[in-house]
Amino acid sequence: MNMFVEKDFLSIPENAGRLIGSDWMLISAGTPQDFNTMTASWGGLGYLWNRPVAYIFIRPQRHTYSFVEQADFFSLCFFDDKYRKTLNYCGSVSGRDFDKAKETGLKVLNYNDQAVYYEQARLVLICRKLYHQDLKPDFFHDQSIHEVYPQKDYHRMYIGEIVQTLVAQESK
Repeated sequence: MNMFVEKDFLSIPENAGRLIGSDWMLISAGTPQDFNTMTASWGGLGYLWNRPVAYIFIRPQRHTYSFVEQADFFSLCFFDDKYRKTLNYCGSVSGRDFDKAKETGLKVLNYNDQAVYYEQARLVLICRKLYHQDLKPDFFHDQSIHEVYPQKDYHRMYIGEIVQTLVAQESK
């Protein structure tokens, strides 16, 4: 069982490119009573508007999309490699049809009844939604990007202020 310690976002030693692009993350939104999660490998971490931020991308047909749309907060959870099968599962089935937490054994934790995150995560970023923007194909400077969207189902980008950074500490 992991216990979490709150840290300053700027003090985490993780590489954002590796965290998101290689290790992947679970994006979750909703309340402990009604939420969804999805695996993602697109996004980033940084600084914008004088605050630490995360930016994520979700296609409109994803079940998590409506949860992020309705919520003021979302979480990003990063896991050790031993959870790769769990991340694969959460990215390949829909929360419309399956209770992903129940099916994978993820233990849901609660952030002020406004977001959920998972006990098994090694790093959790709680984000307050600041901004969203739909990606617009007319603004792609590299035309090969259109190949990613044969259905023209362009992602929506969300920018969230990182309001809490939690790092797992093994309990004894």
